Amino acid sequence: MDKAHSALLYRNLKPGDFITFGTYPQTADGKELEIKWRVLRNSGSELLVLSEYLLDCKRYHGKSADLMWRDCMEMTWRDCDLRKWLNDEFYNAAFHAAEKPLIKTTLCTDNGEDCPDTEDKVFLLSAAEIKELSEIHGKDLRRAVGTDFAKTIKPDGCSLYVYDKTNKDSYILVDGENVGCSWWWLRTQGNKPTRAFFVGIGCTIRSYGNNSINGYGVRPALKLNLSEVSHE
Repeated sequence: MDKAHSALLYRNLKPGDFITFGTYPQTADGKELEIKWRVLRNSGSELLVLSEYLLDCKRYHGKSADLMWRDCMEMTWRDCDLRKWLNDEFYNAAFHAAEKPLIKTTLCTDNGEDCPDTEDKVFLLSAAEIKELSEIHGKDLRRAVGTDFAKTIKPDGCSLYVYDKTNKDSYILVDGENVGCSWWWLRTQGNKPTRAFFVGIGCTIRSYGNNSINGYGVRPALKLNLSEVSHE
């Protein structure tokens, strides 16, 4: 996309619109495709965007395939493996050199009681943010399905859980077919230092996700700096 076109596109986007930006493996065999982002806010100077799909499956903290949900440990968003992965491996894999200058460094608060603020290029939404944004976009914002790549079993043992029971709020219509949603992490520490908030059954926001559990999805968010988009 040339700079003039991207300037016109980005500056006129409204909440609920979609853009593609960056690439990431999305098929079962790992083929890279453009990432689809939902615009959550346009302040005039920046866009807040959220991946429409769960792009991967990761623990909040922990990398070993031998980890069980009982192996969770006290961990803040600042120090967890998922934050490190988002801002290193994912950031460098998903965005090329011309795209990175558009990604703003975001001050992330609401990381949990006694949890320090962070500055991130890529982050997860907080519990407070998803509640506030759901009031604007509706509860459907919380429903998400993973890519085929996210559902594959990873070397660390993670694979995305897909809902297959009776709660109708846990399904989403995709190409005319009801597809079971998956749960996805929020960055806020949960009701114990060993847990994290997540979006769960029936679009609920839950506080008890053991941070070593392996079935939850990753739905990245970021801010695009519109001042970096050329006016040409």
